[in-house]
Amino acid sequence: MPLPKNSNLNITDYQAWICPNLKIHWQILPVCDSEQVLLKAIKTEQKLLFSATEGYALKHFDGTLTVKEVQEKCQQELREEIDSNFIVQLLEKLGDLRVLTIPKRKEIQNSNADSQTTQTIKIYRLKSAVQWIQHTDGYWLLRLQNTDSIAYMQVSNYDKKLIVYLSKLPLKNIVDQYQVSPQYLQELLHNLAVKGMLEGIESPKFKKPFSILQLLFFKFRLFNPDNWLNRNINKIRFIFTTEFCFLLCMFLGFTTVIAFSIQDRITTFGQELWNSQGFSLIFPFALLMMLVVSIHELGHAFTLKHYKGVVLDIGLMFICLLPGAYTNTTDAYGLVKRRQRTLVMAAGVICQVVIWGIALCFWSISTPGNWFYTATYLLMLAAQLTLALNLNPLNKFDGYYLVEAMTGINHLRKRSFAYYGQLWRREPSPERTEDIGILAVYAPACLVYITWLLFNLFFWIWHLYTPYFAGK
Repeated sequence: MPLPKNSNLNITDYQAWICPNLKIHWQILPVCDSEQVLLKAIKTEQKLLFSATEGYALKHFDGTLTVKEVQEKCQQELREEIDSNFIVQLLEKLGDLRVLTIPKRKEIQNSNADSQTTQTIKIYRLKSAVQWIQHTDGYWLLRLQNTDSIAYMQVSNYDKKLIVYLSKLPLKNIVDQYQVSPQYLQELLHNLAVKGMLEGIESPKFKKPFSILQLLFFKFRLFNPDNWLNRNINKIRFIFTTEFCFLLCMFLGFTTVIAFSIQDRITTFGQELWNSQGFSLIFPFALLMMLVVSIHELGHAFTLKHYKGVVLDIGLMFICLLPGAYTNTTDAYGLVKRRQRTLVMAAGVICQVVIWGIALCFWSISTPGNWFYTATYLLMLAAQLTLALNLNPLNKFDGYYLVEAMTGINHLRKRSFAYYGQLWRREPSPERTEDIGILAVYAPACLVYITWLLFNLFFWIWHLYTPYFAGK
């Protein structure tokens, strides 16, 4: 409940109250050409202006210092005269702005009375459902499974030790005894809180602001397929055997030879089909693309289930209004062996290649001129097109996640750009030596790719509308 205007609270009422950690949900940013600071919400567009003095005080709202300690720091560091109730007034302002929920005076006085008899030590424990998973790539994963979601957080061996300390010691002791940066410790706590992994702290629910990009890519969750996958996985386990993989490689090699041998025939028929039927092919082609993508996603799901993973979500997605299916395979991050993670990410691509091979075989032996001949050709093209789109590692599709799985570098794009940020600031990089080369190449490649896309999009629009304006 917000602090009442006429509460007349003073520093005595609040002196033992811990200033809450604003950094979990807010950022403190400087304002250009001004001494003021901006308090900006991390997940929404809310922005609030504060004076420079208030901004200095807000930097100490980190969940470790009491009101009295922050007041003393402000009086020591700032040369200007500060009212003895400065922090109380700031709390009242934060309450009025709905940044914080401030307890009533009676509640604080009772809390202060209790603190005189018993000393409460604030520690942070992981929820009992959180699991530790040690990866062969040299890092740890924290895994938390809820009813309809799975959350993961990657931490180093150093971070793991700090998380253990957090469950035993107050923050101030950890900072003093182990020479840990308070900012680094707060960032670690922030990440744990956002993932909902700390006892007594639920993961914040933020409503994303509307973006025009949501019209280009959005998803609808349909159902939880995990029980259905459990009932059916044993029926297809034979496809994960060495013998089946050998036969599959032989089949794909055979179809590749056929494709090269009849390449001219494939190209010629495609041109004839477009000239004769044109835009009428778009609807059946889109349906076949949906079929290919759906089988592709089932390939991911069944492969993850084969390795004892959990699949909690399946549904429909629309990319540029083109429909398809998606499967939530987040639990693949929990697979310890890199080979298993790679196979989960590659399963969809393998399904597409198999569909392409089957469609090619049926098309090559079917009679020209009937509907089956045309349908198998379109299916072959649908598998080929979706395969080309999926394998591009510069888009966040299968090619990207396949590179992550093969290299063991999770969050590849983010870490690649962060690496260049560290170089710019002349900071030492925490990345492994064997990962530096990949990180150094990926970010520039992304920038070149985005520039190429924008360049081609601009000229496509230019050529599309130039005749119209010329006619005017």
